[in-house]
Amino acid sequence: MPTCRPSCVSAVGLQMQRCVLTVFKEPGIEDSTVIVPVPQSDLHTHFANMLKDGEGMDVTFSVRDQLFDAHRCMLAARSSVFKAELFGEMKETTMKHVKIDDMEPSIFEALLHFIYTDTLPSNCEVDQNVALQHLLVAADRYGLDRLKAICEGKLCERIDVQTVATTLALAEQHGTLQLKNACLRYLSSQGVLQAVKETDEFKHLITSCPSIMVDILDIVAPPSVV
Repeated sequence: MPTCRPSCVSAVGLQMQRCVLTVFKEPGIEDSTVIVPVPQSDLHTHFANMLKDGEGMDVTFSVRDQLFDAHRCMLAARSSVFKAELFGEMKETTMKHVKIDDMEPSIFEALLHFIYTDTLPSNCEVDQNVALQHLLVAADRYGLDRLKAICEGKLCERIDVQTVATTLALAEQHGTLQLKNACLRYLSSQGVLQAVKETDEFKHLITSCPSIMVDILDIVAPPSVV
């Protein structure tokens, strides 16, 4: 309760009072706050186990004669392309067996792993340059933009004389602008272009993506400013 007591009397006869306000807290208020630790999400682990266990799988992919089982709903939820193939008007909607002949089994396996876990598999094969290029193509094919960006970022770190031409062709064909710019910056380094021109990959680049020569010429001999 606040308490007041006289303080002094002014020259004009007005009495002033000084009040002291005391606030009492109810006991136990601070102790009532409870912090409950929340575990990290392990949803990806459950989905990985679902892929591994094989329970409830309802579609099989034959990739160059190697079989992979999966869940239609999972594929459709993660990829609009798979959704159209498995639930749209395409012929695969009535099929329990889908054949893929233009992809390596290891790449399709990595693709499935990403669809279920949103991560790349830990094996070293997928981390190699050629495998990353093929995985980027697969990601672009099935509309997996996050996977495509992950592959693009890793490929940007693996550019050298032997890989820059094929990587640049890949970037041009699949619209990965950051990867394309990284390749062009590498080619602009002193002496690099001359070494790259001696490789078979560069000759293939010229025939498969002739328009890229304009970009290469721009970095070697940029147009003069009038």
